[in-house]
Amino acid sequence: MPISSEQFTAPVAADGPVNLIGMDRAELVAAVVALDEQKFRADQLFQWIYSRGVTDFEDMTNLSKGLRTKLAEKYVIERPEISRVLASADGTHKWLLRLGDANEVECVHIPESERGTLCVSSQVGCTLNCRFCHTGTQRLVRNLGPAEIVGQIMLARDHLGEWPTAERPTIYERELSNIVMMGMGEPLYNFENVAAALKIVMDDAGIAISRRRITLSTAGVVPLIERCGTELGVNLAVSLHAVRNDLRDEIVPINRKYPIEELLASCREYPGVRNSRRITFEYVMLRDVNDSDADARELVRLIKGIPSKVNLIPFNPWPGAPYDRSTDARIEAFAEIVRTAGYPSPVRTPCGEDIMAACGQLKSDSERPRRFANN
Repeated sequence: MPISSEQFTAPVAADGPVNLIGMDRAELVAAVVALDEQKFRADQLFQWIYSRGVTDFEDMTNLSKGLRTKLAEKYVIERPEISRVLASADGTHKWLLRLGDANEVECVHIPESERGTLCVSSQVGCTLNCRFCHTGTQRLVRNLGPAEIVGQIMLARDHLGEWPTAERPTIYERELSNIVMMGMGEPLYNFENVAAALKIVMDDAGIAISRRRITLSTAGVVPLIERCGTELGVNLAVSLHAVRNDLRDEIVPINRKYPIEELLASCREYPGVRNSRRITFEYVMLRDVNDSDADARELVRLIKGIPSKVNLIPFNPWPGAPYDRSTDARIEAFAEIVRTAGYPSPVRTPCGEDIMAACGQLKSDSERPRRFANN
């Protein structure tokens, strides 16, 4: 069910310095005007924070000494705190990040031969309870604010040394080139904050990651799918995972509210969808549950006419998981049916399994405050 942003977003500190990360251009204009400075200073501040990754006001050399002093008195530029870093044998890195209220989330960097992808979280915990997903075993604690979402990306750039320089000015030469909103939480149940963060990320004068290199994954929050396409224009990935409503009701419970037929209808109408910009259907392969040839043929029938591809995800186990991974032979047979029908069907190579960083394995120990326990 939809979650109230007011109830489940981090409380704003009543006193102390304010973090500038997460502020958009209009908010930065308001901040500098309140300091009796000219509006154009906000553009300079925006570039220092989001394009150059600077954290010390004294390094903002085109700002006057007086403005730097006033900024330092009222504001900070802070990433989330790194609580733990885990490195996989395959090069994947997972960060456990501590937020200002001591809650924690995870984000993951996955290096690949032609790109580097950062998997970003949108919530502490999750409300969807998908049965194959480890995150779903953690009750929703709260939504992340724009600062906490953008902060994950900025922290990863810090770690990778990825801020633009004269020698490496473009996104194509960086290890962090792509963003996927596929970490902890359902992004569309925190749409306002996710949208605010991604607009900062996509700004050409700031972090400057193109909407074509950003993918938002949803389990099927149908009423917000069209809005995502209209306002953000990012790539859409849909966690489908079953081709029958009875089975999807079980493994992806949001299907009880927005069944497969409604979900696919919204995909057909997704703004900008075309053969050069396909919707990705994600399909986790669960042994003897959803991996038969009949399932593959029904999948092809369901998505007919939708410019799309199907990512087959070998199930990534976690302690207490109720499912097993389909065999390699079964996955390949399933993929071949989908490919023969004309849909690209790559099999995702699990990354970071040795550090519980693979798809569906993210989770933190944060718990929902007791006063929300019965909501």
